[in-house]
Amino acid sequence: VELAETGGGLVQPGGSLRLSCAASGLTFDLRTMGWFRQVPGKEREGVSCIRWNGDSTLYEDSVKGRFTISRDNAKNTLYLQMNSLKPEDTAMYFCAADRLAYGLAPDAYTYWGQGTQVTVSS
Repeated sequence: VELAETGGGLVQPGGSLRLSCAASGLTFDLRTMGWFRQVPGKEREGVSCIRWNGDSTLYEDSVKGRFTISRDNAKNTLYLQMNSLKPEDTAMYFCAADRLAYGLAPDAYTYWGQGTQVTVSS
């Protein structure tokens, strides 16, 4: 199983980024997928997740209205559109997959990518 995140980078406050997570080696369209983030010295936190068919999503309170999670099962790819970025969004962002989990608790997810760094700074 491989999850590969791309799309991170340096962006000014108020800017946008779109993260992608390409999956291989698993039945992508039967998995809940999630985005998580972590800063050094802090625990990994859930940002958003989406059910296998895309009909249900969850967001952490601080990103509601700014971030949008989506998936393309035909392309085995997960996305996170991040708008109105703030300095406090700076973190390493990870995607994760699990067959049974649904929620923002990192411990519930089995498969993880290596992460992509997002830095929001002027």
